[in-house]
Amino acid sequence: MKLQGTVWKYGDNIDTDGIIPARYLNVSTPEELAAHCMEDVDPEFARRVRPGDILMAGENFGCGSSREHAPLALKGAGVSCVIARTFARIFFRNAINIGLPVLMCPAAVEGTQTGQTVEVDLERGLIRNLDTGALFQAEPFPPFLMEIIRSGGLVEFVRRRLERGQ
Repeated sequence: MKLQGTVWKYGDNIDTDGIIPARYLNVSTPEELAAHCMEDVDPEFARRVRPGDILMAGENFGCGSSREHAPLALKGAGVSCVIARTFARIFFRNAINIGLPVLMCPAAVEGTQTGQTVEVDLERGLIRNLDTGALFQAEPFPPFLMEIIRSGGLVEFVRRRLERGQ
């Protein structure tokens, strides 16, 4: 599974309240959340992000509360993948559970700037900066996680398995 998009790059410790402010937790559809995604960190993000774009960040991305609204807002905004130096564990799990790919790759974060275009090969863990030609290696997803991502999340993955009698 390959993704390609324009990079939006942010710093360290972007918490779930920065991804989707708590004042919007009374809405739960990805489309409604998307309108407010990252608005306290970058007020232009929700209006300027395009489907397929890729968010990059520093250390501890998604720290804070365990709300699933944060990865839902990013996915609803059209973000196809998040690449960070490190993730808060609960954000990482919530993202995979809704089918949003997240990769840890400090070298890619260091070697890429906002506005550049990257291509991500999820099965191989390869991240290529198409502007500079630089190639970065992240840990590839194991097959069972790729199946969850391809299914669009854990709920759909389980539903499909149950339909097949597995």
